[in-house]
Amino acid sequence: MTVTVLTGNDAAATAAKLARVQVIAAYPITPQSPVVEALSEWVSSGELAAEFVNVESEHSALTVCITASTVGARVFTATSANGLAYMTEQVWWAAGARLPIVMCIANRAMAAPWNVLNDQQDSMSVRDAGWVQLYCRDNQEILDTTLQAWRIAERLNVPVMVCYDGFLLSHTMMPVDVPTAEQADAFLPPRTDPLQVVDPADPRNIGPVTLADPRKDAGGVVRPGYMELRHLHHRALLDALDVIPEVDAEYGATIGRTWGGLTWEYRLEDAEVALVAAGSLTTQLTLAVDALREDGVKAGVLGIRCYRPFPVAAVRERLGGTRLAVVFDKALSYGVEGPIASDVKAALQPLGAGAPAVFGTISGLGGRDVSPDDLAAAVRRAVADLDAGVTEREPDWINLNLEAEGGTR
Repeated sequence: MTVTVLTGNDAAATAAKLARVQVIAAYPITPQSPVVEALSEWVSSGELAAEFVNVESEHSALTVCITASTVGARVFTATSANGLAYMTEQVWWAAGARLPIVMCIANRAMAAPWNVLNDQQDSMSVRDAGWVQLYCRDNQEILDTTLQAWRIAERLNVPVMVCYDGFLLSHTMMPVDVPTAEQADAFLPPRTDPLQVVDPADPRNIGPVTLADPRKDAGGVVRPGYMELRHLHHRALLDALDVIPEVDAEYGATIGRTWGGLTWEYRLEDAEVALVAAGSLTTQLTLAVDALREDGVKAGVLGIRCYRPFPVAAVRERLGGTRLAVVFDKALSYGVEGPIASDVKAALQPLGAGAPAVFGTISGLGGRDVSPDDLAAAVRRAVADLDAGVTEREPDWINLNLEAEGGTR
């Protein structure tokens, strides 16, 4: 391998290059644009043998990927925030068509009002569209996870989003171990045996209208109706709970590095208080845990690497022995709470009286600064509430300025 200093965007582009993608669809949006800019340079110079397609919108970018993937090509695109929102129709189409597309999301706040800084509202808003969603904590993980994403997508015939925090990772430079082309080829062979059949000698309808109930085809074979197709798709996402750790282990055997599969831990073995989050915020949580430990609070981190499908069994197993889980969301399900907090509560519900209390927090929206000290302080407030007998509460909004809002409402 070669150790190179790369931004998160360059790490994503390098992974696509190592994957020998055949079609790249590009439309710029901050902070994603450098990903496809790097790929365009490699295609223009002949360093990467691929079709680079400039399009007029993000909707068209994903449409290009859908059509190219349908005929068997390995494809890639990237976007952020309102670009992902503009793709939404095709986000659902790509998943429902069971296409192994890989798309990087440089997470950015959604408009209005306009904000180009980081939170995770964009990708979290399409968490139910049927894509695998993987979240990265640093630039090395961006490169490795993006390479793994094609292996996962092509094994399951489902698309994969690789999500990483805009600016905090996308534009931050870090040392990254870059695998050789030979290592990448050994891990990720060319795509074969696509689920879709495109053969002039065997014509098929692709994406036809599907009725509610199963029916026989021209050969008398009973084919799924709409509900059966949705069930098959759901089962594929559940299969990802096994496939993602398997692929991570295979990557380790070939490249020499793994990332924990579905989740990862820091000082969680004897923890009474678990700090839960996804993305680069988890790195800050490790510093908060060290500070809390010095104060006598037995804290640890549970990092969510795979958010969809949600790793219910892993979360239940790793949090079941704690007394409190403090979940740090950089997104908001309006009128409820942070989305990860809701999923953690649902995962722990079968534990009944043995489940830890789960207190949610909202932090970092629109790039609002949050430090390890802020995170540790939020945990201390949560522990104090639990010790006072509080078992349920509203989310704690970290660094929210109510005076700027005109006071509480």
